[in-house]
Amino acid sequence: MNKDSSNIRAYALDIITEVLEKGAYADKALHSVLDSGVIPDNRDKAFLSRLCTGTVERIVTLDYIINCFASIKVNKMKPAIRNIMRMAAYQVFYMEQVPDSAACNEAVKLAVLRGFKGLKGFVNGVLRGMVRGKDSIKYPLRSNGFILYASVKYSMPEWIVERFCNEYGAEVTEKILDTFINGDKHLTLRCNISKADVSGITGLLKENARDIIINNGKFFGYALKISNYGSLSLLSAFRNGLVQVQDESSMLPAAIARISENNTVIDLCAAPGGKTLHVADLLNGTGKVISCDISAKKTKLIYDNIKRCGFKNIEVHENDARIYRREWDSMADIAIADLPCSGLGVSGKKCDIKYKTKPGDIEALAALQREILGVAAKYVKPGGRLVYSTCTITQEENINNYRWICENLPFVSEDIEEVLPLCLRGKTGHNGYIQVLPHMAGTDGFFVASFIKKTGRW
Repeated sequence: MNKDSSNIRAYALDIITEVLEKGAYADKALHSVLDSGVIPDNRDKAFLSRLCTGTVERIVTLDYIINCFASIKVNKMKPAIRNIMRMAAYQVFYMEQVPDSAACNEAVKLAVLRGFKGLKGFVNGVLRGMVRGKDSIKYPLRSNGFILYASVKYSMPEWIVERFCNEYGAEVTEKILDTFINGDKHLTLRCNISKADVSGITGLLKENARDIIINNGKFFGYALKISNYGSLSLLSAFRNGLVQVQDESSMLPAAIARISENNTVIDLCAAPGGKTLHVADLLNGTGKVISCDISAKKTKLIYDNIKRCGFKNIEVHENDARIYRREWDSMADIAIADLPCSGLGVSGKKCDIKYKTKPGDIEALAALQREILGVAAKYVKPGGRLVYSTCTITQEENINNYRWICENLPFVSEDIEEVLPLCLRGKTGHNGYIQVLPHMAGTDGFFVASFIKKTGRW
C-alpha cells in the first residue's frame, strides 16, 4: 500500500457511493479511476479493486454485521457513514493483510475528512466493538430458515434466494450461491484459432507476463483461464487480436450453432462483440456476420473489438432488435439471439447486478425477449437455425421461453447433445437446450437452446 492510504480509501468511498447510492455500474465506476492515472502504484490499484468489488459484493453480509453492533441501523445512517462502515467491516472480516486497527483508524479519518467530525466517536465505537466481538456474532442458522441464512452467508437479496429455492431447491441453490461468492474469479480468454494456435498464444502470454498463471478451460480447448497477468493491455496476444475476453458459457451459442464456411449469421444483440468475433473466427474468413446492437455506444464496443482482432467478414449495424427489417427477411443461415436478461447468472463476476435487478424486471425482460424472438424468427431461412441464449438462470427467461418458441414460432427444437462440451452431456441436450448452473463447471450461469426453422407451409 502507498503511504497515503487514506487517499486510496477516499477513492474507494467515492466509487462505492456512486454504485450503491447513485446506481452506477461497479466495473465502470472502478475503471474510470483505475484508467485515469491518478493512482500510479499497481499495489494501490489492486487494493482499490479488491476493496471496492469486495465491499459491494458482500453488502448484505456487511450490513448484517454492522447492525449487530450499531445503535442506528445501516439504512438509517447517512450514506457516507454507512459506506465508510461497510468498507471498514470488509477490511476487518475479509482482508487479512489489513490490521484491524488500521481499518478502524482510517475509517475515522475518512469520516472527519468528509465533514462528519461529530460522528467520529460513533464510527470509532461501532468499529472497535465489531473488532472485539467479531468471533461472537450470531449469524442466522440454516435450521431456523434457509432463506435468511443463505442471504446473509452468501450476500444475496432474500427474494433472489427464495426464487432460486423455488426453482432448484435449497441444496442446489446453496451450491449456486457458494460458486458466485467463492468461485473462480480468473479471467477467461477465447483464442481466435483462425489466427494462431492455442500453444502459440499460450507461449506469447508467458513471454509478456512472467508470473502469469494459465489453466485450460473446462468446456473448450481454445479457452484459457488466466491470473497474475498484470494489465490486459500489456499482453501482445490481446492487443493483436489473438484472444478475446469471454466466459466459457458465453462461447456456447457459436459453438453449438454448427457454423459452416460461407454461412450468413445475424447476431442480434451483439455488444461488446464476443459472440460475433467467435462466429467470425469459426467462419475462417468466409461468409458474413451481421452484428447489431441498439445504440452507437454499444456498436462502438463491437467496432473496437473488430478493429483489434482484424476480422473482415463482419458488418455492424445500429439496430433495435424489436423492429423488423424487411431486407433481412429469410437471409440468415443462423440467427443468434443472445438477448437482454436479468443477468443473474453472472453474479459471480458482476458484483452489483444482484442489487440492480428487481422482482418485476424478470417478467418484463421475458416479455421483451419474446418480442425480439418473434422478429428474429423472420430473418432465418427455412431449414436455418435460431440459437437463443441468456446469461441468467431464471425459468421465465429460459425454459419458459424455450417452450414459447416451440409453441408459437415456426421452429422445432434441435438435439444439441453431440455438440455440447463433454462435461455438459447427459443432461437436457437431446431436448435441444442446456441450463448451465455456475457450480457445474465454475462458469457463469447460462442458458442456450437451438431450433431449426420449418420448411413449407406453416
